[in-house]
Amino acid sequence: MTTADDFVIQFIQDKALVSAGDVAEARAAVAATPDANPDTLALAKLVETGKVTWAKITEALGVEFDMEVVDLSQVSPADELLKLVSREQAERSNLLPLQMDGVELLVAIADPLDTETLDSLSRVLKLTLNPKLAPPDELRNAIARCYSGGQVNVSYEDVFGKASEDGLSVELPQGGEAKEDDAPIIRYVNSLIVDAIRRKASDIHLEPLEKRFRVRFRIDGVLQEMKGPPKRLQASVISRLKLMAEVSLAEKRIPQDGRIQARTGGRDIDLRVSVLPTVYGESIVMRILDKEGLKLGLPELGFFADDQAKFQGLISGSDGVFLVTGPTGSGKSTTLYSALNYINKPDRKIITVEDPVEYQMAGINQVQVKRDVGMTFAAALRAMLRQAPNIVMIGEIRDLETAEIAINAALTGHMVFSTLHTNDSVSAVTRLVDIGVKPFLVSAALRGALAQRLVRRVCQSCAQPYKPTAKELYTIGMTEQDIAGATPMKGAGCAKCGDRGYKGRRGVFELFVITEEIQEMIYSGSNLVDLRRKAREAGMRTMREDGQRKVASGMTTIEEVMGATVADDVI
Repeated sequence: MTTADDFVIQFIQDKALVSAGDVAEARAAVAATPDANPDTLALAKLVETGKVTWAKITEALGVEFDMEVVDLSQVSPADELLKLVSREQAERSNLLPLQMDGVELLVAIADPLDTETLDSLSRVLKLTLNPKLAPPDELRNAIARCYSGGQVNVSYEDVFGKASEDGLSVELPQGGEAKEDDAPIIRYVNSLIVDAIRRKASDIHLEPLEKRFRVRFRIDGVLQEMKGPPKRLQASVISRLKLMAEVSLAEKRIPQDGRIQARTGGRDIDLRVSVLPTVYGESIVMRILDKEGLKLGLPELGFFADDQAKFQGLISGSDGVFLVTGPTGSGKSTTLYSALNYINKPDRKIITVEDPVEYQMAGINQVQVKRDVGMTFAAALRAMLRQAPNIVMIGEIRDLETAEIAINAALTGHMVFSTLHTNDSVSAVTRLVDIGVKPFLVSAALRGALAQRLVRRVCQSCAQPYKPTAKELYTIGMTEQDIAGATPMKGAGCAKCGDRGYKGRRGVFELFVITEEIQEMIYSGSNLVDLRRKAREAGMRTMREDGQRKVASGMTTIEEVMGATVADDVI
């Protein structure tokens, strides 16, 4: 309600929807608020305290003014109508176009007395407006949903917090104050980030194409296209995001990296922003880093009990090197951070060196690589060792210098964690040797390596028992005996998983434990094939075999394992 809240208060009191005492109590509660309309606040207070609902008020007004009350929950206006009445006009007028009926435009409004707004918009559009009533809260949500491609409206404060509540805010660079004309762009960018977080996306991709501005979310490892803004708003949206990420607005020739920090529902969310100039404008990718993911227990990563026990034993050691291997996007960082979280105790000093620092963790000293000032992995690692840590984590071993320092740190009583880009766990040995590390040093320092891939998990809300065909089992290297007594599952598709049948991801692992025999083989320079054979004899399961177990348990599907792993005979 806007222009006649005093009338509405009197009206609902006359209709016995509230009592005179309720109204007096509401007005008294807001009387101390300076420079405020007491009727507007009092009406909101009546609803807030549950004395009456917007739905009941609207229903009574509909009867009084002989106006139809519409249900907006399933309303989906045509794109032509949303272009005819812009989002800015709809929000300013608190009005939503519904449909064209001949020469009339049916619209939903909340205030039946606000005829001035209707007349003004009718003159601008040169159409006759036929108003219908809707509760104001439902109308605001419907406007946000319809103009955001089906996204649910959540306010900026819901995501980034209010300065007045818990001291939460988003720090903007100097000159970052929003102008009134910028408000629709700000709201769009905020709703985009909110929607991505709500959908549990890992990345937001904004890609300028020749004739449109494409927006995609990566959800459970798969890119899904969303409804994007018009091409004409491309520059404004990009500028807003660059401003929030604190990168140069003027620089459009070279790549830039920034960060946006947010807080939602008591959770800290970081967005790592990459800006890349392309032919049709600057492409922006925002990686969403949810710190809650770091607090996952090891079973939530996808470990079965036997592999988890081995993994815990390796990461709890007092010295040595433990490596996590896999391609980009395979979950290496999450696994390492979860391991650090597991062993992070008050009696242990943990230092990490990363490029960049993706997650900021309590109780851990984290160092950011800055190559432009000489703070490389190797330089940071040397300085870290003088800090007397118990545990060291290196974001990635990329060269001989870093590898040698890490190996020497392990040999002098430190536990060292790091990542390598190899296809399987055993290849970590040959990769270190290829970099230039002497085999006898690898043999003495390496404790184990974990290779992993991510597969989508069957949605728990719509999972149904599924019996794979003999052909499907053959493609993954299984037989009907392998699933005897097991219950493979498939998702039928539901609202919670967006009809995809999958929700969330889990890892498939290959845990390579260095035994005394394998140490001797590494020392003597054995090749990869012999090392892998010996590891299999010692009980190592490959990623394909781990995936087979997870298919049988109903955690994932044959298609997911086939897409993420290779057959054992081709490794």
